Amino acid sequence: MRTIDWDYEKNNIVMIDQTLLPGEYKIIECSTIESLREAIRMLRVRGAPALGAAGGFGIALSAFRSDASSLDALLEDIKTAGETIIATRPTAVNLSWGVRRVTSAVEDARNLKEAKAFALDEAKAIADEDVEKNMKLGESGAALLEDGDTVMTHCNAGRLACVDWGTALGVIRGARAQGKDIRVIACETRPLNQGSRITAWELMEDKIPVTLITDSMSGTVMRKGMVDKVIVGADRITQDAVFNKIGTYTHSVLAKEHKIPFYVAAPISTFDFEHLEDEIKIELRKPEELKFFGNQQIAPLNVEVYNPAFDATPMENVTAIITENGIFYPPFLINEVKIKI
Repeated sequence: MRTIDWDYEKNNIVMIDQTLLPGEYKIIECSTIESLREAIRMLRVRGAPALGAAGGFGIALSAFRSDASSLDALLEDIKTAGETIIATRPTAVNLSWGVRRVTSAVEDARNLKEAKAFALDEAKAIADEDVEKNMKLGESGAALLEDGDTVMTHCNAGRLACVDWGTALGVIRGARAQGKDIRVIACETRPLNQGSRITAWELMEDKIPVTLITDSMSGTVMRKGMVDKVIVGADRITQDAVFNKIGTYTHSVLAKEHKIPFYVAAPISTFDFEHLEDEIKIELRKPEELKFFGNQQIAPLNVEVYNPAFDATPMENVTAIITENGIFYPPFLINEVKIKI
């Protein structure tokens, strides 16, 4: 199934619980806004494009769960739900984008029945478009990969980070579909190991050769000539920086030092043209993620912890940005019509 979808019989959101992978493949349901927020907060659903769909489906869910007796009251319920959903993961711009897009669609409704229909139709459109956009993105980016390349990636920017297909891994899938022999080095991505748990699992499911390394090994494998390209996803792209999973900036510096192309693969919906790096709030996650590995304590309980979910990579470290509208090279003129949202 898709990473996230809608159950038309129960009018619930259904999704793959990514926290259980690779040990267990399980589909869970979200029947309330709070259960959706919990799923987002706990990373049961994660990845910028998937969060865009989650935001859209969240507004549809709020419309179906509202007991409002008037259109104005329903719109107020939706607005409140949207604000709470967005606050769950503030750094990921796609989440707020999905919420606002569906909210805007509902505002055109003339009655309660239309409001629910408009919300669900728009949320479904976001999900369907995500698959189409990622396949176009993958096809565009595949041109950057040569037969025999080994690509390093960080975190998970595959189909589980999207509704389907993937961004960074979508580029790799696109190249493989063209008959190119592409291998992958996946960083484990501490502290929650999305690289080892999810990326490695996805690639092995697709029978794409993958080697797992710790995050701190990336410099060594680059120096040894084991990496030809680096491709990562993005949670937000501002005028001057790419926000992605913590550790991305380090890989970009190492890639620049070793003259290895560093590519960012992201749909246009991930661009935030209105802000600069310093204006973005980076989510800080719970200290327990560093103090425990599963149920095993691995640090003193009273040690001070700094645990940002994301970091910012300056544009000067980025070789190119791969989108569904093509590949963009520096200088990144984000106000050009061709990359306008």
